[in-house]
Amino acid sequence: MLHELVCFGIKQASACLFGACMLFLLLATWAFYPHDAWLARYDFLTLAAFLLQMGLLVLGLESRQEAMVIALFHVTGTLMEIFKTAMGSWVYPEVGEAVLRIGGVPLFTGFMYASVGSYVARAWRLFDFRFTRHPPFRVTVVLAVAIYANFFSHHFLLDMRPLLFAALAIMFGPTWIDFRIRHSYRRMPLLLGFCLVAAFIWLAENLGTFASAWRYPQQHDQWHLVPIGKFGAWLLLMIISYVMVSAVAHRMSGSPHSANP
Repeated sequence: MLHELVCFGIKQASACLFGACMLFLLLATWAFYPHDAWLARYDFLTLAAFLLQMGLLVLGLESRQEAMVIALFHVTGTLMEIFKTAMGSWVYPEVGEAVLRIGGVPLFTGFMYASVGSYVARAWRLFDFRFTRHPPFRVTVVLAVAIYANFFSHHFLLDMRPLLFAALAIMFGPTWIDFRIRHSYRRMPLLLGFCLVAAFIWLAENLGTFASAWRYPQQHDQWHLVPIGKFGAWLLLMIISYVMVSAVAHRMSGSPHSANP
């Protein structure tokens, strides 16, 4: 049992590789990056994230399919960032110094979103996911599109998150995920897995805001914990990432619930 627990930890660490490296870059540049450097900190983060991505591919630590998921999530995340910063949902304090940006959004932000997709894709492959009572792929796509649209529309229309949470519970509540740590499979409710990952993302977001990578309005004068309500936003974002990975698996095998991406 202890050996299996160690193997589980090693696989989880490997699945988190891209995201952990991104978080390390955020904290390291906050602590050590020179304020008078000719290259802005945000631009350094963008270039470092790109080189990290290329390095993982060259070294074979990331597959082309996983890189595809990262690219998809990079685009969708950046589009949402452009809108959200324009609406004042959060700000990037040092964006004025950056060259590699779109409006108020430095380009490294897309890689932060992409790290979520990278984790799901790598975990899917490393743990050889299998599912029981999984909702149809097309239904999950509809839910993901609705979630993504609500991130924009709730600024102008009724916030549909209560309905989206209810749909999430109804669709994925009966679903179990089987994952292989070493030789045998273990299982857990898929919805619980979503919640655990969202909780870790919330913790990482606290570190990111502490490192002034971005800040919410209530953190403008002094840093404090990100509101726990953001956990729900990350849970919904997890579904978008999960469905994107499923789409890659679906494209490769015709069945996203029995094949690796």
